[in-house]
Amino acid sequence: MVLNNSQYNEIMREYNAKQMNTIHELDARTAEVYMAVPQYKTLSDRISSLSVDAAKAALRGENTLSGLNSRIAQIQSQMSGLLVQAGFPKDYLTPHYVCPKCKDTGYIGNEKCSCFIQASIDLLYRESNITRYSSNETFDNFSLDFYSTEFTDSSTGLSSRDNAESVLSKCKDFVQHFPSGDNILFYGDTGVGKTFLSNCIARALLDNAHSVLYMSAIELFDSFSAYNEDDGGMQSQIEECELLIIDDLGTELSNTFTNSKLFHCINSRLLGGRSTIISTNFALNELMDAYSERIFSRISSSYKLLKLYGDDIRFIKKK
Repeated sequence: MVLNNSQYNEIMREYNAKQMNTIHELDARTAEVYMAVPQYKTLSDRISSLSVDAAKAALRGENTLSGLNSRIAQIQSQMSGLLVQAGFPKDYLTPHYVCPKCKDTGYIGNEKCSCFIQASIDLLYRESNITRYSSNETFDNFSLDFYSTEFTDSSTGLSSRDNAESVLSKCKDFVQHFPSGDNILFYGDTGVGKTFLSNCIARALLDNAHSVLYMSAIELFDSFSAYNEDDGGMQSQIEECELLIIDDLGTELSNTFTNSKLFHCINSRLLGGRSTIISTNFALNELMDAYSERIFSRISSSYKLLKLYGDDIRFIKKK
């Protein structure tokens, strides 16, 4: 799990808010009990006084410490009885944490609590852009039944189904060995499962607290166009997330600006060892024609080129 400073601080602010809320709620319950049971407050004040005496005795090394502790225990028992007699639950004046395991600190000793890990996953999901898509887009729901066994592609020698099965296996390997710095280019016609598989990978990694950012090509270049130094948060995410997904490359208006920005994005992530997945409806020769030679060279030499082909699954589902 890799969180940047901003993400970590956001999660810790949430924990601080939980702790403050717990304190406020406990203060309110305490005031309620003091109002209903005045003797309870008297005994509470007595414990505070005895605790100070016990601390002083401990510092002086006096042998009265055990007697003081015994007296404190007796008063605490008396207070518990008063609380129950007044109709309050026995634990009414104990802190009620959202996560009792870590007491809303996020840590158990030096280890991250399971609630911290879940909070990280939730944050990464929110920032990933992936939540706009159906939560059903997972490996378990990727069906090979939409791919024909009858059509064979001359370039691969595989049927649509056999090829899709091979691509699926490579996608699962990508997740299993992540982070490895590997990259993927999905290419093929519209509606053959490129975006679905990208989302399968994204969800599998997000569920294991890896940072993922999904952007359509249009969104990516709009972000580059809107960039200013006072608001570099999105640019930082694009450069630093563990996995960047660029969907539908080729749908944007291509020009020298987009070519330059795309090369910088791809190259900087390669140099940083951070993975990128690109999907496009272009064939490889069309991709080479649409973008500069150095962009195509980076992609063809540093990405796994995974072709998907077959009938448009969206039309098949409508039948």
